[in-house]
Amino acid sequence: MHPRRPDRSRIDGFAPIADYAVLGDGRTVALVASDGRVDWWPVPTIDAPPVCAAILDPPRGGHVLVAPEGDFSVERRYVEDTNVLETTYRTGSGVVRVTASLNVGSAGRLPWSELAFRVEGLSGSVPMRWEVAPGDRFGTASPWATVERDRPVLRVGDQSLAVVTEGVGDAEVGTHGVRGRWTAEPSPAGEQDGAPTRALLGVVVTDAEPLYLPSAAQVDHRIDRTVASWHRWTGLLADAGRWNPSVRRSALALKTLLAEETGAIAAAATTSLPEGIGGPKNWDYRYAWVRDSSFTLDAFIRLDLHEEVQGAVSWLLDAIRRNDLQIFYALDGGTPSGETEIDAPGYRGSRPVRSGNGAADQSQLGVFGDLFDTVHRYCREGHVLDPETGRALAGLADRCCDRWRAKDSGIWELHDLQHYTISKMGCWVALDRAVSLADDGQIEDRHRDRWAAEAAEVHAWVDERCWSEAKGSYTFYAGTDALDAATLLAARTGFDRGKRLAGTVDAVRAELGRGPLVYRYSGAAAEEGAFVACSFWLVDALTDLDRLDEAEELLEQLLDVASDVGLYSEQIDPGTGAFLGNTPQGLSHLALINAAHTLHRARNGRSQGDA
Repeated sequence: MHPRRPDRSRIDGFAPIADYAVLGDGRTVALVASDGRVDWWPVPTIDAPPVCAAILDPPRGGHVLVAPEGDFSVERRYVEDTNVLETTYRTGSGVVRVTASLNVGSAGRLPWSELAFRVEGLSGSVPMRWEVAPGDRFGTASPWATVERDRPVLRVGDQSLAVVTEGVGDAEVGTHGVRGRWTAEPSPAGEQDGAPTRALLGVVVTDAEPLYLPSAAQVDHRIDRTVASWHRWTGLLADAGRWNPSVRRSALALKTLLAEETGAIAAAATTSLPEGIGGPKNWDYRYAWVRDSSFTLDAFIRLDLHEEVQGAVSWLLDAIRRNDLQIFYALDGGTPSGETEIDAPGYRGSRPVRSGNGAADQSQLGVFGDLFDTVHRYCREGHVLDPETGRALAGLADRCCDRWRAKDSGIWELHDLQHYTISKMGCWVALDRAVSLADDGQIEDRHRDRWAAEAAEVHAWVDERCWSEAKGSYTFYAGTDALDAATLLAARTGFDRGKRLAGTVDAVRAELGRGPLVYRYSGAAAEEGAFVACSFWLVDALTDLDRLDEAEELLEQLLDVASDVGLYSEQIDPGTGAFLGNTPQGLSHLALINAAHTLHRARNGRSQGDA
C-alpha cells in the first residue's frame, strides 16, 4: 500500500476531507486534521450535538488545537493496531511528536468523554500553541469560560468542559475559550539522557451531569491504557493474508463507528459533508442502515468478532420489534427524527447542512433482502433464532410477497420512483433466504411454498425486464439501458454468478469506471464523486467470476487511494483524488474487508462461504 501524503492546505478555513484522521472511544469520535486541529467532536455520542464543528462552520463551530507555531512538515500514523494517532511535526528549529487519543477506562469506555494530547519534544526547540474553543452548537448555545478549583472550565449549554494541562504554559482564559503557548524540547543531557519531555493537554466533557476533574497524570496514563485496550481488541482479528494491514485498519475504523451500548454501527461519523463541493447532496449519516447490516455481519464473521456479531444482530432485531421494519434506525434503536436544516455555512459552502435524514420516509424494497440476508448469515454460523423472531420474519416474508411488484426509491434513496433492479434482487434475496430459514426450522414455514414460488417470479421478472441486450448487462431499473453498479451485488447474494454477471461487470467497468473508481449509476458523474464501496463490490464480483488477477490488481489500486492513515470517505473525485461525502464511511470499509477476505480465501483455494 502506498498511501497519499497528508495535505494540510486549508481553503477558507476548511481542511481537505481526506486530511482527517478519526479517534474513537466506543461512544463518539473526534476528527483531527494533520495541522493539529480537531474540527469535529460530538459529545457524548456520535449523533449528539458537536462541541467542535469547525468542519462545517470554521468561525463559530468550535475546535481544539495542538500544533507548532509557524511552518512545519507533517508525518503521521496510527500507533500500530490502534485508533491512537501519532503526528510528527518537523520545523526549522526542531521536531515534536503529538499523540492524540479519545481515552477509554480500565473496563471499557469512560463515563465521560476525554480527549488527550501528549506532546514530546524529540529534537531542537519547537514553539507550540494550543487552544480549546468550543462552538455554539449551531447557534443554540454561547460558550463561556471560567476558572473553577484552579482549572479552566467551559460551559456550552448543558455541557461542561474541563481543560487539564501540564507543561504547556500558562492557560489564558478568555471569554469563550482557553489557550496557551510553550516551547517543546527534549530534556537536557544528563537529566534522562536527553529523553523527550512530556507535556499534556486534556479536555474532559460531561453532559448535563457533574464535571469530573482528573489530574494530568491520570489523563496521560489513560493514553497508554487506551493503546493497550486497542491491542487487546485487534488481537482477536482473523488474518487476511497479504491485505491484513488494510483490513485491520478498516476494522479499527468500523470500531470507531460502533455504539458499544447498543451494537449499532453508524453509517458514518459526520453529517453534511458534500458529495459534490458546493452542491446540495449533503446528508446526515449518523444512523444505522439495515442496508449495511448484512455487510457488517459478513465483516464481523470474517474477522472472528463473535461478540460484535451477536450485538449487531440482537440490536437489529430488537429495533425491528420495537419499530417495525425501517430503512434505518437511530443508534439507540429508535425511529429517526425528521430532517431539519441547520444555519451553518457548510463544508466549503455546501448547503444545506442537515440534522436528520428524510430518506426515513421512503419506500426501499431492498430492505427486505438486507434483513433476511443478515439473519441467514447469522444462522449459517450455527446460531439459533428465538421463536418470536421466527414468527416476525415469517410475517415480513409474506409482506415482501405482497409488495415486490411496486416501484420504490431504490438503494440510492432517489426521489424518482422506479422498478429498480437492485430492489427486485433484494426481494428475491429475502424470499430465497426465507425458504432456507424455514427449511432449517429457524422460522415458521406456514407459507414456505408461497415464498419459493414468489422468489422464482421475482427472478424471472428481473431476467425479462431488467436486462439490456444492447449493453449485455443488468440495468438500473426496468425499461432503461442505464446501469447501476449495485447490480454487481448479484454475485455476493447468489442471484447470478454466470454470463449475465460477467456482462454486467464488463459494462459497469466500461461505462461507470474511471480507473479503479466506479460511479454509482449512469449520469452520477455530473453531480458527485465515484462511490468507494462500488469499487470493492467490483473486486468481489471479479473474484466470484474467478477473474482473480483482475480482482487483485483492482484491489491493490484501491488500497493506494486511501488517505495517508488508511481511511476512506464515501466518495472520491476520480479527477483530483479529493475525498467527498461523510467520513470515515462505514460501507467503504465494510466493502474493503469483505473484498479482501473473499479474494484471500479464493487465492488460497478455500470455500468463500457465500450464499
